[in-house]
Amino acid sequence: MLFPEEKKVYVFELDDVVFPKKDYLLQVYYLFANFIEFTETVPLQADLVHFMKNHLEHQGEHLLFEHAQQTFGLDQKYKENFERLHVNAILPLRLHLFEHIKTLFAQLKAADKYICILTKGNPLEQLNKVKFVDWGEYSDSIKVYFKDELLFRGIEPLEFLATEFAVKTTEIQFVD
Repeated sequence: MLFPEEKKVYVFELDDVVFPKKDYLLQVYYLFANFIEFTETVPLQADLVHFMKNHLEHQGEHLLFEHAQQTFGLDQKYKENFERLHVNAILPLRLHLFEHIKTLFAQLKAADKYICILTKGNPLEQLNKVKFVDWGEYSDSIKVYFKDELLFRGIEPLEFLATEFAVKTTEIQFVD
């Protein structure tokens, strides 16, 4: 894979750029369905997971809980559990980098380029994802920044990264 060699810092989004977001979501759905089956005995975990996976693949994440609630008669009180799991789930499996990202990271590292993650979305949920990614040999060399947190603090992300890495903003390449 080719990359602009004149750039010094390469900034990646997390979801669907570094790893498949659905790998995280499906594990959250599995944990939620397991919780529901344990708590209520119905629906069966496998049925709820199948429904949620199908919804994700065909309709996306939007209104997933509401549609599951309508289909399976879930109590509204479980919505908070569902949302909380997105933020602090302890996943049963590690999240794996896309193969082409591993290759690109290796090339960038060999060329002495900086690699970082600038991810958008709920910083707590994104941090939880970061914790479960199998970063391999890059675990100590990749810094992670949270776009929504920077914006909330009134900090422009591009300028912030330029300062952090002591480069000009034109020396930063976004990969999203």
